[in-house]
Amino acid sequence: MDYSQPPRRTGLPRELLKWLQSLDLTFSPKNMRRDFSNGYLVAEIFSRFYPEDFPMHSYGNGSSLPTKQANWTQIEKVLAKLQLSLVKEAVEGTMHCKPGAAEALVQEIYTLLTNRGTQTVQEGALDFTDQNYQEQLPIVARATASKAIKNNLRLSEELAEPNLTARQQKIQSIIHRHVEQRREERSRDPKRFGVKPTLGEQAVRLPPTSVQHDTDLYTKTSRTGSKPTALMPNTTPHTLCV
Repeated sequence: MDYSQPPRRTGLPRELLKWLQSLDLTFSPKNMRRDFSNGYLVAEIFSRFYPEDFPMHSYGNGSSLPTKQANWTQIEKVLAKLQLSLVKEAVEGTMHCKPGAAEALVQEIYTLLTNRGTQTVQEGALDFTDQNYQEQLPIVARATASKAIKNNLRLSEELAEPNLTARQQKIQSIIHRHVEQRREERSRDPKRFGVKPTLGEQAVRLPPTSVQHDTDLYTKTSRTGSKPTALMPNTTPHTLCV
């Protein structure tokens, strides 16, 4: 069985599909990730409600990265002028064809333009990584560190980010998440991975000497009913008795 690619999302609810069809767009979206990645359909949706602010001749329907960046930059500028905004993670995920990002973005646009809610595509916070998919796989089929980087970092993301430091931070974040997931797997099933306790974990933990002495002294005085003798600094019990 091939576990290399995550399963496809279920797609949009029927209510959103009917809404998209009612807008009479240039073409009906069949592949959500591909058709919405360049932002052309997003601009066309907004042009149905703000025709003067979204002239479609200003947007290109291409698949190159410069075309995508130009379209999304212009959309964000116009939305800022209208005092509207979209979730940055959903926009970036849609532009880079992340699974589930386009569906979440269309749902947000629908709520923004119609003031009506619908069944959520994703529960909880937006997460366009393959972490949930990896957790459903058997341990032997889960991705390695290099495969995790390939699954969660698109080539277009690297090309769109000219800053080398920012790209390295994204890679380090993916590796850190992968390492934490592996550590959690080992802690849940130590026998499978042959994890042996360290010498520190095997050692018997005893309280410090001063704490043990105070505990013994309190136990003795509580049994006899007498008060413990206060010791002066640098003195011994023999000097106090003289």
